[in-house]
Amino acid sequence: MSSDAALEVSALAINVTIPEGLRWTDTRRGEEFTLTTLNVRLLPDGRLAAKAYGRPTRGGRGTYVSFPVPDRPELVTLIGEAASRAAVLWAAHRGLG
Repeated sequence: MSSDAALEVSALAINVTIPEGLRWTDTRRGEEFTLTTLNVRLLPDGRLAAKAYGRPTRGGRGTYVSFPVPDRPELVTLIGEAASRAAVLWAAHRGLG
């Protein structure tokens, strides 16, 4: 790639497992979900955005539906620490193969 061509990265996202003690439930379309995973995205302006995903509490696969992340200090900390850890891992990548 030539040095004068701008490289466009359209998305940076990580998936983070929510520790058991921080998980919560939420309801969508009359079905209760236990939220177990965060999808954290790095926005173009450097801020982070996060959505939560999970499974129906009564079992089964359910649908892939996103939920807002509650504004709880321990979740804000988890998201920030996960983003910092991902940055270290990305910086240390060893290329394909």
